[in-house]
Amino acid sequence: MANTANYIYQATEYNLSGLAGISDQTLEMHFKLYQGYVTNTNTLNEQIAELIAGGKAGTPAYAELTRRLGFEYNGMVLHEYYFGNMKKDGGVDPGASSAFYSAAEASFGSYDTWKTDFVGIGKMRGVGWAVASQDPTTGRLSNHWITLHEIGNVAGYKPILVMDVWEHAFLLDYKPAERPKYIEAFFQNIDWDAVNSRLGAA
Repeated sequence: MANTANYIYQATEYNLSGLAGISDQTLEMHFKLYQGYVTNTNTLNEQIAELIAGGKAGTPAYAELTRRLGFEYNGMVLHEYYFGNMKKDGGVDPGASSAFYSAAEASFGSYDTWKTDFVGIGKMRGVGWAVASQDPTTGRLSNHWITLHEIGNVAGYKPILVMDVWEHAFLLDYKPAERPKYIEAFFQNIDWDAVNSRLGAA
């Protein structure tokens, strides 16, 4: 088994210039924020490893760094799902014969019902994420609100479609009260091929 103690995460480069309703200026700022999560994840892993090597596991400093790692690591990964499920000239809705459309129908009765539920979660007050996840046991989709990156994740469920609804995702383009306009813009840029590829068989 490979030694992963010194593994260094690298920020993924995304070419999303020209998205509908989400400016390149917003993306540039957002990419820098994402890169900060990658940097902080690496730094925390290094500091935690040093404490373990020094026999300080279980100390208050160790506990605080470990708690912080969940926030930074999940912030890194959720942003990778988010950027990874968008593209220029994306589609508002998946094809009726696509895997995601079929999964939404099986789980919610209809795709439109799934979308209404997902958008409703995205419009909830507060900052966080709207995530359509798949239950690995049943294959069913369910929509979830995740706040602070590490709070609200359902253990074992796989993120299939991830929408960032922290204000930094849209504040340069829309007023805080205009989050619904940002959500409409997000749906114009979804890479449904990427979303479909995340689905697994139960």
